[in-house]
Order: sequence, then structure tokens, then C-alpha cells
Amino acid sequence: LRLRLIGLGVGLGVGFGLGLGLGFGLGFRLGVVGLRLGRRFPQAGFGFRLASTQDLGVVTSPILTLTIMMQRAWASMFGSRPTPVASLKGKSLLSIADLSREELQALIELSAALRDVYRGPNRDPTFSPCAKRSMSMIFQKRSTRTRVSSETGMYLLGGHALMLGPTDVQLGANETLYDTAKVLSRFNDVILARVFGHSDVETLAAEATVPIINALSDLHHPLQNLADMLALRDHFGGDLDGKTVAYVGDGNNVLHDLMYGTLKLGMNMHVATPKGYEPDAGVVEIARGLATEHGVNLVLVNDPVEAVTGADVVVTDTWVSMGQEDEYKARVKDFAGYCVTAELMSKGNDPVFMHCLPRHPAAPEATEVTDEVFYGPKSLIWPEAENRQWTVMAVIYSMIGEE
Repeated sequence: LRLRLIGLGVGLGVGFGLGLGLGFGLGFRLGVVGLRLGRRFPQAGFGFRLASTQDLGVVTSPILTLTIMMQRAWASMFGSRPTPVASLKGKSLLSIADLSREELQALIELSAALRDVYRGPNRDPTFSPCAKRSMSMIFQKRSTRTRVSSETGMYLLGGHALMLGPTDVQLGANETLYDTAKVLSRFNDVILARVFGHSDVETLAAEATVPIINALSDLHHPLQNLADMLALRDHFGGDLDGKTVAYVGDGNNVLHDLMYGTLKLGMNMHVATPKGYEPDAGVVEIARGLATEHGVNLVLVNDPVEAVTGADVVVTDTWVSMGQEDEYKARVKDFAGYCVTAELMSKGNDPVFMHCLPRHPAAPEATEVTDEVFYGPKSLIWPEAENRQWTVMAVIYSMIGEE
């Protein structure tokens, strides 16, 4: 009798286990079928939204609900999901000066983690920390990388990005900046703005009740620096202390945040600009304080060779930015000798090359970098460009996302 009872117990246990396994397998298969049907016939779904890297939001049939819940439970038990930088919750980002060294490092690591979540071998297509959230994107200037990276990034996070071009909203023209900030704050969870004058983004940040992201102004470009720092982190294996970054070219918004980010992360910064094209004096003052605080060097010169000598990284930017077309001839003349060539790169410590893009098509005498360097094996321009997406996602997630 005992043996029969034991046999019955074992049989029931094995049967239950097999049934559970078959049920799970069948449920998963049905979920896959439902996903495919949802992709093929989205109108037949019931409004369940699944954010995925391959399907940026597909409406699926209800049969996926159980499967997705199980996937999320599995991810929470066996896979770590990236967490936002908590100290940035609800805060605006106008320049890299707004970030502490620890926050900057955390954003870079979060960007890499998000890249793994959406593009890595163990991707988690159910991770949608900004579901049901929206972001308005104000663009006074045309854009490729900023718009595509921000809109796609918000989509991957499960939210919605709304493009507002020059014909949709005119900051301070048909409506005051104060009114625009107040109105958009009622509709959106975060506002991204690419503007001409930095004062515009400062006013938005002062008057809005939601976080503001500076996607470029005439004074700062913090999102570009985050992408640059992630590219260097990837290339050098995360150890950036003691490296030397050399910038050759115009003392513009890209340089301003490059100085902040480089110095905060413990790297030396060498800058070579023509006379009359030096970086903003106020920015330089802050940068000198950062250099002292972090025990690194900030060197400002007018000689490209002096700046690049011994450098691990060489960075440049276009000589003629948007809105400076009338200065073309004068700038080409003033920047003679500032082109980044293979010969100039040879003065460094086998340096890598970076450029924020775009590299405007121009006559040979007006180019800031030769093809040999721009497309060469030491160029990081393509990962640098891709990183614009992962870094803006990290910023958005930290500002408004839910763990």
C-alpha cells in the first residue's frame, strides 16, 4: 500500500510538472502567435501596447497579456533592469555643468545599460519605463541626429514624442515663452528644445513645471557631450582618468560642454582656437574651477600642434555653424591651418578622432578634417552618432521614467 501511495505521489508530481511545463510552452507559443497576429492585424487587438526594438509599439491581441506578465516576472527574477539616476528626477538639463561628476558617470553607465536592454543579446522588449508619457520637441533649427535619436529613443522607452518645428511653434513670437512653457507643461511630461539663443531654454526651464532638456543652444550642447563621453568610455574600457582630450577649431557650444564633461571625468583638456574664436569667458571660468577641483589641466592655446601633442583624443567641429553662413569667407581665412590631418594626428598619443556631425560639404579649403582622418580606422564618429540615442534615453528615463 505504501509503495502504491508513493508511486501515486510520484506519478502525480511528474504529471503536474509535465503539465505545467507543457502549459507554459503552449502559452508561450500562443503568445508568439498572438504577437504575429497583432503585427499583421493590429486593428483586431484590444489596445495592449508592447514596446519592442523591432516593433516600436505594436497593438497585440489579449492572448499576449499572460505571456508578457511572465516575461516581466522572469526579467525581474533573473535579469537586472537598468534603474534611472534618481537625483535627476524632475530636474532640467541645460548644460553638463548641471551634473555632478557622479551623475555624469551614472548617466553614461545608464546609457550603456539601455543599449544592452534594447540591442544586446539578452534584450528585454517589455521594458517600457516611460509608457503613457509624452515629450514635446521644440526645434527652431533643423536637425538629423537630435530629432531621430530623441524621437526613436522616446518610442523605445514606451512613450510618445511630438515634433514642434518652426512652423508649429514660434518661441516668443506669436506666444510668449512664459505662455509656451505653461501650456506645454499641461500636456507633456518633459520638453526638449533645440533653440538659437540659450536664454530661450533658460526661460523655458524657469517657467515650465516639467523638466527641460537642452537639445542645443548657441551656448551649450550637453546631449552631444554625453554621447562623446560614452564613446570614450567604450573605447578606453571605462578608465578615462588621466587621458588628454584635444579640441581644434571654433570655441563654440560643443566645446563648452566638452570642457565640462572632460574635466569632470578626470581628463586633461587642451584647446586650440584661432584668435578671436576663443570659448565663452564665463564658460572658461567655470572650466578652470573644474580643472582645479578634479586635479587636471586645462590649456588654451592658438596652436593646433601644441594642443594635439600627447593627446589621446582629438576633436573638431565645423568652422561654419548654422546661422553663420554670412561669415563663411572670413572664417575660412581665419581657420587656415586648423584642419585635422593625418600629420596633425601623428603628434598625439595614437589618438582617436571625434566629430559631432554634420560635416558640411565644402570646398577643400573650408574642411575642418580630411577624409583620411574622418573615415579612418581611428575615427569614432559612427558610434559617437549612435550614442546620441542611448544617452538621450538615459536623460529622459531619469527625469520622468518609472523603475
